[in-house]
Amino acid sequence: MEYRRFETIPEKVSLLGLGGMRFPVLDDQPDRVIEEGVQALVDHAVSRGITYFDTAYSYHGGRSEEVLTRALGKYQRDTYYLADKLPIWLIQEEGDTERYFQEQLERCRTEYFDFYLVHSLDRLKYAICEKFHVFDKLKQFQAEGKIRHLGFSFHDTPELLEKIVTDHQWDFAQIQLNYLDWEMQDAKGQYEILVSHGLPCVVMEPSRGGALIFLPESAAKSLKEVHPEASIGSWAIRFAASKPGVLCVLSGMESEDIIDDNAAAVTGVKPFDRREQQAVEKAAENFMKNKMIPCTGCAYCRECPKEVNIPKIFAAYNQYLAGRDNFQFYNAYSKIKPEERAVNCVKCGKCMERCPQSIPITDNLATVQKLAEQINGNRPSNWGEL
Repeated sequence: MEYRRFETIPEKVSLLGLGGMRFPVLDDQPDRVIEEGVQALVDHAVSRGITYFDTAYSYHGGRSEEVLTRALGKYQRDTYYLADKLPIWLIQEEGDTERYFQEQLERCRTEYFDFYLVHSLDRLKYAICEKFHVFDKLKQFQAEGKIRHLGFSFHDTPELLEKIVTDHQWDFAQIQLNYLDWEMQDAKGQYEILVSHGLPCVVMEPSRGGALIFLPESAAKSLKEVHPEASIGSWAIRFAASKPGVLCVLSGMESEDIIDDNAAAVTGVKPFDRREQQAVEKAAENFMKNKMIPCTGCAYCRECPKEVNIPKIFAAYNQYLAGRDNFQFYNAYSKIKPEERAVNCVKCGKCMERCPQSIPITDNLATVQKLAEQINGNRPSNWGEL
């Protein structure tokens, strides 16, 4: 395992970190976490040298913090780094910052957080942060030793990022960085702002929720031509890990095999050469030609009043676009509960208010519903009705 140190963060932080947003669950229910599965993942991560473990108040319906720290409980507290995040959208008065922070300390059965972030800052959430003096309160907790390193995660424009890092003194920041978003969402511009301010960068969504692992054949081809022996997913991890200002690359690793593959990808990682850079640029170009929905599966949209399972619907659709296989779509879509399918969308727009990717969700759901109707109308009789 590779480790990186920065002037502001001298600890031995692993270049690969385990994210706590995609643990194994029962029956596709986010809050029904399989704890023995999490324990196995944590144990394997530790055996591979991973020291950075990330969670948040809202992950897995509020279960992630407790489940992750129970799994870490068998290890000495000073052998790993725990990162957690303040749910800024829930702050409605000044006392809320302390209330949620203390609740998180109790959930995690710890006296301090090694890394603590204001979660998912955008223009609206930053206004909440300023209105209720959240930064000042967190700096107080840091002075008391309850926070070792203070940062924020971010989903907005480079202009707002520049303002946030100028307004306050942070220790690090977390951004979405991958070879698809390098240009599409100007991750390059965000990364360069952090570097110019000397802020270590923690990377989230290096494989865009798995989208850069299950590439359409036309996109994967350019990568295989350069390194036929490398997994498609390793390209995404290497791209993020190769950036000099990156402290840690977070991955929601769902199996021991994925942990092994990602750990190998960051070992001895070097900046991409010209041929490798051209390969990922070509892969990104072909990805977009397939008109795939840039959903990361973060599930922030799952507060849908009609309980439409947006991430699962988009995953089935993207899988279809990768191969244009009608039966593949039918097979994936038929596994989604009828009450959770696209047909139930009422276009209220609440999902789009929560989407960090600014995806036009309701329009895309209509597109998926149209495809489902077409395939259902032309299906062989032995398939069954969607």
